[in-house]
Amino acid sequence: SGCGTFTFLSSAIAAVSGLLMGYELGLISGALLQMSSILALSCKEQEVIVSSLLFGALFASLTGGFLIDRFGRRLSIIIASSLLVVGSLIVLPYESYEILIVGRIAIGVSISLSSIATCVYIAEIAPQHRRGLLVSLNELMIVIGILVAYISNYAFASVSHGWKYMFGLVIPLGALQALAMYFLPPSPRFLIMKDNDEAARKVLERLRETSDATKELTVIKSSLKNEHQYSFLDLFRSKNNMRARVLVGLTLVFFVQTTGQPNILFYASTVLKSVGFQSNEAASLASTGVGVVKVVSTVPATFFVDQVGSKTFLCIGSSIMAVSLVTMGLVTRNIHVNFTKVCRSQSPEDFFLQRPGNFTVTNGSFKDLFVSIASTERLSFDVQSPDVARTGELNRTALAGGKSTAGSHMESGEVPVVLKWLSLASLLVYVAAFSIGLGPMSWLVLSEIFPGGIRGRAMALTSSMNWGINLLISLTFLTVTELIGLSWVCFIYTVMSLASLAFVIVFIPETKGCSLEQISTELAK
Repeated sequence: SGCGTFTFLSSAIAAVSGLLMGYELGLISGALLQMSSILALSCKEQEVIVSSLLFGALFASLTGGFLIDRFGRRLSIIIASSLLVVGSLIVLPYESYEILIVGRIAIGVSISLSSIATCVYIAEIAPQHRRGLLVSLNELMIVIGILVAYISNYAFASVSHGWKYMFGLVIPLGALQALAMYFLPPSPRFLIMKDNDEAARKVLERLRETSDATKELTVIKSSLKNEHQYSFLDLFRSKNNMRARVLVGLTLVFFVQTTGQPNILFYASTVLKSVGFQSNEAASLASTGVGVVKVVSTVPATFFVDQVGSKTFLCIGSSIMAVSLVTMGLVTRNIHVNFTKVCRSQSPEDFFLQRPGNFTVTNGSFKDLFVSIASTERLSFDVQSPDVARTGELNRTALAGGKSTAGSHMESGEVPVVLKWLSLASLLVYVAAFSIGLGPMSWLVLSEIFPGGIRGRAMALTSSMNWGINLLISLTFLTVTELIGLSWVCFIYTVMSLASLAFVIVFIPETKGCSLEQISTELAK
């Protein structure tokens, strides 16, 4: 009844943008562990590499809305996929900090543009009773992309120059999506905005698998007749309650970022190393668990949102996030973490020992040398080779007692096993809660609450807020965590989760079962 095979196929192909976006967001978590060794990156340089993608995304969100509203949703997705391929090709041939930043900025522009265009495109081709499912399909693809990234991080963690394989895997898929989108129809609402009613009618008939789409076409035309007159500045005026709608959208994406999920995404392996998963492989494998949980949790949210409603899922997700963050904060208060040590633990000396074909460490001689260096600089180091992986860790207590730890293997950096696994469990619950609430539901609500004539620019405005806060938080996460401790960061995220719960209860409308035109009419009141 209106959601045939072609509609689902069109939505799925557009949602490949989500897969590419998720992969690029999750990729850096593992690639950073290798790149920090190869390029001898400081904590601040690691933050800049992570944040360069967000800088590109912020730039695209400020300009992409005009591109989407003027040239169309479908063409914007094609441009975004092509740019992702270009950005990945820039990164691959070089081992340069500067080139890496340029490539990551290009990728950031791509995923930001595609994230806006895809949500708008799917929302506009979907029938009202399946819009929640189809728009949330994009979020499902994002978390699958994150999982694939984490799996590739683990698969290539011990491969020489494995980060290049990680970056290169998306190139064929990006090219295929750009090609496939060329053969899909434009959004019927966009065609009506461009006064191409006959083409819009044919697209609607094909999407709805009916011989007569006149009724739906008339409703859309009637709604867009007034909406098409909006200018960008109308978003900040009281006309049709637009200012209030924008404030709801901006506040929602504010909570998406300030509840901390993006940092868990970017720095998953780094955080997990800090709570006891010492080797790159162990941290990458544990973060793969994070990716699995995101996918498993997003599935029910995707398939039941049209029955349960986005507002209900937002309330459930925010509540569980607050509980899990309190637990994580209490657990990490009992784990003494030096974040400077964690993000610098992959020193140039370590990478020298890790290169395949170099030394196999079978005694403590090199360890003794670097432990003496570490005792001066207060750095930890990991020694790994194809044959043996051994960890030497300085212990303040041992140093105070005058004991040498050279040549010894300290299990998980002295973190108690119970605390290590409890911290991972609370992290997974937190990720699951985000994946049924703020993750998919925020973008569904944003794709629904704005009028069609200005939907692209309104989504771009909220997206710029999203990427801007993401950039700020990710650029300072390691620094702030080192300053106040991981536990206090968790407690701050707890407060923000509770605030988001209150905001959702008071301000977010329930939109299940309503057409985009009905929602816009109601919100205009």
